[in-house]
Amino acid sequence: MSASPTEWQKSSFSGGGGENCVELKRAHDGAIKMRESDDPNVVVSTTPEKLAAFIAGVKAGEFDHLLS
Repeated sequence: MSASPTEWQKSSFSGGGGENCVELKRAHDGAIKMRESDDPNVVVSTTPEKLAAFIAGVKAGEFDHLLS
């Protein structure tokens, strides 16, 4: 399923209530916008390339030490 440029998308791993998650959307200019569901007025913007590099690092376990 792909979200439209104006829809915020949450991970299916966010849990039942959805209050503990990061939401993403692609802006009309192609930027990726990120926000936390419990503080939606704070929005961070990045590029698809930077987000792809971050996701690759997450998949490789580079940030696992931050969770313990």
